[in-house]
Amino acid sequence: MPLIRECIVSTLNPAGEPHLAPLGLIEEGERWIIAPFRPSTTLRNLELSSRATASFIDDAEIFAGFVTGKRDWPTVSLPQWPVPRLEPALAHAELEVERVEDDEQRPRFYCIVRRIETHRPFLGMNRARAAVLEAAVLATRLNMLPRQKIDSEIAYLKIAIEKTAGPSEKAAWERLMARINAHRTESGG
Repeated sequence: MPLIRECIVSTLNPAGEPHLAPLGLIEEGERWIIAPFRPSTTLRNLELSSRATASFIDDAEIFAGFVTGKRDWPTVSLPQWPVPRLEPALAHAELEVERVEDDEQRPRFYCIVRRIETHRPFLGMNRARAAVLEAAVLATRLNMLPRQKIDSEIAYLKIAIEKTAGPSEKAAWERLMARINAHRTESGG
């Protein structure tokens, strides 16, 4: 399995406005691969422009927010690069598409890393933040997974929340649980 870096990817629409989306970038040697699903705004934007910016964060509320519908996060313009970064990013990478491998479900955009810049210190790992990230990924796959799998994953992830979460991680967890519980209600589970 490849190394995947979870981040927020910025692309530009035809009007030059930024679009932000949580994605896992696939690291392959010196190249990073963006593989958005069809259809998606990120895919459309990458087909129109060969540039993207990856913002690396450790804020659990941002990942939870994207999955639950909050998309209006602040961005910052970058010198000599057209695609902005997420303002609260710890670091960002400027990515230029070198080639595209077409696929019916997930085309792969192979990117050269033009520049990486650090903005804030990384103060270490936190199990609750990792649990929120996993729950956010799980929340994007609710229609693909059986109820038993969802419940067992949530039960396991909840341990890290209960033992290591701060206020931000608890708020992010509650936001995701509201989304997952709404899905359970809608699907009759």
